[in-house]
Amino acid sequence: MKRCGFLLITTALIFAFNVKAQEKWSVEFRPGLNFPTNDVGHTDTKIGYGFELTGAYKIMPHLAAYAGWGLNEFKGEDNFLTEDVTLKETGYTFGFQIIHPIGTSLFSYLARAGAVYNHIEIENNSGSFAADTGQGFGWQVAAGVDYEFAPNLALRPMLRYRSLSRDITVENVSTELNLNYISFGIGLAWDF
Repeated sequence: MKRCGFLLITTALIFAFNVKAQEKWSVEFRPGLNFPTNDVGHTDTKIGYGFELTGAYKIMPHLAAYAGWGLNEFKGEDNFLTEDVTLKETGYTFGFQIIHPIGTSLFSYLARAGAVYNHIEIENNSGSFAADTGQGFGWQVAAGVDYEFAPNLALRPMLRYRSLSRDITVENVSTELNLNYISFGIGLAWDF
């Protein structure tokens, strides 16, 4: 499934180089810090980190559709297993974004809303235990600014709220995992 998403994004980017329209496409890499808003299942979750790679296509002057793939990781102590674990959220993101200039400055405001199709993996730090929720839908909203510091290059500091609920079975006990967090990251975007 990961290969399929990677191939889809790669094919879209290769196709984009053959398109004659000017600055309709963009690619963005965004590392970030993640701040959980609650415990995840039986796990006391700590601050995490991750990254996301997205591509966007401008369908109107200030409106674009985006899609991408990301990985977010959290450490924590599981009260049920009584050991330290790592939670990994991986999968796809897609939705719409608005980037609108602020007057005549190099700054624009940025807003996103969309869905995620992700799964959550839990593994202990010794590597002897692992469980997976399977893919499922969640949602996200984000706001930030776009600062064009060079032609077709921009920095995008952004705050994002993401929510994903999935069920997981560990030692014949089913638990609902609600992974809700606020993320802060600074993306580097290239328009072409």
